[in-house]
Amino acid sequence: MQKKTFDIEGMTCASCAQTVEKATNKLSGVESAQVNLATEKLNINYDESVLSVQDIQNAVSDAGYKAVPKTEKKTLSISGMTCASCAQTVEKTSAKLDGVLKSQVNLATEKLMIEYDPTKVSMTDVTSAIADAGYQAKEDIEGSLNSYDEVKNKKTEQMDSIWRRFWLSAVFAIPLLYISMGPMVGLPLPLIIDPDANAIYFATLQLILTAPVIALGWSYYTGGYKALFKGHPNMDSLIALGTSAAVLYSLVATFHVWAGDPSYSHELYYESAAVILTLITLGKYLETRSKGKTSEAIEKLMDLAPKTATVIRDGQELKLAIDEVVVGDQMIVKPGEKIPVDGVITEGRTSVDESMLTGESIPVEKNIGDSLVGGSFNKNGTVRYQATKVGKDTALAQIIQLVEDAQGSKAPIAKMADVISGYFVPIVIGLALVSGLAWYFSGQTGIFALTIMISVLVIACPCALGLATPTAIMVGTGKGAEHGVLIKGGEALETTHKVEMIVFDKTGTITEGKPVVTDIITNETTTDQELLRLAASAEKGSEHPLGEAIVREAEAKGLDLIDIQSFEAIPGHGIEVSVNDKKLLAGNRKLMDDRKISLGDLAAESDRLANEGKTPMYIAIDEGMAGIIAVADTVKENSAKAIERLHKMGIEVGMITGDNSRTAEAIAKQVGIDRVMSEVLPEDKANEVKKIQDEGRKVAMVGDGINDAPALAQADIGIAIGSGTDVAIESADIVLMRSDLLDVSSAIQLSRATIRNIKENLFWAFAYNVLGIPFAMGVFHIFGGPLLSPMIAGAAMSLSSVSVLANALRLKRFNPSRD
Repeated sequence: MQKKTFDIEGMTCASCAQTVEKATNKLSGVESAQVNLATEKLNINYDESVLSVQDIQNAVSDAGYKAVPKTEKKTLSISGMTCASCAQTVEKTSAKLDGVLKSQVNLATEKLMIEYDPTKVSMTDVTSAIADAGYQAKEDIEGSLNSYDEVKNKKTEQMDSIWRRFWLSAVFAIPLLYISMGPMVGLPLPLIIDPDANAIYFATLQLILTAPVIALGWSYYTGGYKALFKGHPNMDSLIALGTSAAVLYSLVATFHVWAGDPSYSHELYYESAAVILTLITLGKYLETRSKGKTSEAIEKLMDLAPKTATVIRDGQELKLAIDEVVVGDQMIVKPGEKIPVDGVITEGRTSVDESMLTGESIPVEKNIGDSLVGGSFNKNGTVRYQATKVGKDTALAQIIQLVEDAQGSKAPIAKMADVISGYFVPIVIGLALVSGLAWYFSGQTGIFALTIMISVLVIACPCALGLATPTAIMVGTGKGAEHGVLIKGGEALETTHKVEMIVFDKTGTITEGKPVVTDIITNETTTDQELLRLAASAEKGSEHPLGEAIVREAEAKGLDLIDIQSFEAIPGHGIEVSVNDKKLLAGNRKLMDDRKISLGDLAAESDRLANEGKTPMYIAIDEGMAGIIAVADTVKENSAKAIERLHKMGIEVGMITGDNSRTAEAIAKQVGIDRVMSEVLPEDKANEVKKIQDEGRKVAMVGDGINDAPALAQADIGIAIGSGTDVAIESADIVLMRSDLLDVSSAIQLSRATIRNIKENLFWAFAYNVLGIPFAMGVFHIFGGPLLSPMIAGAAMSLSSVSVLANALRLKRFNPSRD
């Protein structure tokens, strides 16, 4: 019997749960099926020989619902990979396991992201399969700073080891190169090692100098031949084959020299093997160092988290490691310290610098009841607060996880490179053999054919193909995080550069989402401040948004409010109060008309305010019109500038709102919107987005509320502003940490810059191999061109990967234009 859990989508009540339960229980082979409405899950025991997962899904679908098998997602660190062929091997090995739904390997981060059915396959099965393929897989621990430090230290040790191998190899390879090549260019050699005078010493010394270089580069041979014999050769296989051929040929020549034939001293090829290994080790060092720089954004985020926290337990202040803090702990943070974890202030007040997380440079004032975000910097006050989220649940940990997931993801543009890299190495080995044999049988010497074969093997570079896309994505998403733009994956990054129209939700996105007083217009009988003071006194205690806005404005101006003598609410119209022995009416136009109060000279102003999308509140004192206070949901400071910037980028801008068309058009005119969708119910927002998509256009949707989530999911790219709800952020492809709409254009600029960089990388990676391999095969030599030295080929191979990485690192200079 097989036990399995499915997530059921589409259930709304107990009747739905019963329907699903009955539909699955009556299937042949089902022992029991139970549906939990609260968790929306189906737990089913069934006979695998009689029933398949697809049969269960079909039965649930026929009942009107959707069954999704419960899966788990894990990230594993992979060690032992050296090129794109290795990444393809790990990906294919894990993907073909029964129960694995998705498997993606990122060569730049050396990570495997896998989604699997835990009832069919375990993590042990996955790691064992990868080990059989010749690599090591270790599960990452989410949210652990110690785990991050371990990885960082391991990378540093790895880089130090590679550098040590390089300079030690160079110590032997440089004199070897001088001894072997010096006489050819007229450089002197001591008589004792002159090839014509003392061939045995000449050959023996080269062998002695070559042996340590081979020992230092032994990992190329163990990894390369292991992969070759398992049927999935990689870059190390090419290096191992090429240098082995050179060394074996040279050994045969050395034996001839020892046997008394000095002419073979000119057939030695040791220096090619040693110099190739040395140059490739140098390239590996530069590549590892450059790859480290691509993940600097993650390192900066990780460094925000303090390692310790001051916790109050049993009335005592204790300094604990951050991993020991639990939810509910009372903590103390002093001026100049970092906030350890997320929480809520219980005592004290302070200002907090959250710029490293949100990009906002101005410190935020924090009082009792306000939330604190782990990783932010406490400026000037001591506060006591209660931990609400720790470990991987903190905002900082989630941001780091989001950026890591994005950096580990693949963009669709990389698919062709992935396919090619899967067949690349076997094809290169075939070309090396064919070209070497072709030259040999065409009449060239064995040494000439060997030169050709080695050159082809060592010039080919699957690494450049494998690194072209992931390195650019890593730098691009990291750069986005620095600017408060969190992009959730390579696919989102790629799709964003194709966006033709952006639809903004109005309330809370284009506007502040909080009504404020915009205009105070009075007649000659009273002043602006007096009118505001009287109106605020009348509205004090009001729960109406317009009344609250008037009270806030009076408080902001430091006006003293007056106690009122009487208060009467007039539903749908306004209020009537007595204040300072005056009878005051505050409300809408209907209230004034009912009381036969003429607007007089203020009628024109009233119409102007309404046309601007503002809501006028009319104030009458003792049956005479005293003035108008206009209230509106004001446009954010940068909304118009952000929309102008999008227009310059050739993007059409739309706005969607539930407001009436007059108000919507007024706001649209104010900020420069091209298309207005007004009086749209929350549940219809997604349909409006779909209508635009049906026109054949790529659409991005920008919103912040729960009712925006369906539209964000429907759009080709959903963009949530960081001050929005968790539901909106979950549904989005891009999250703006600040509520600044200029960051929308920043996200698009970043996407365009990254995709341009990826295309450049892919072009150079393909061009290098397309030109380099024929050159190494001697195609140009046929037409009188030069022959490529294997040493030059090795140097070119090393530099090809480094050049792709260097180009990706240019993205670190990206700064969005905000003009």
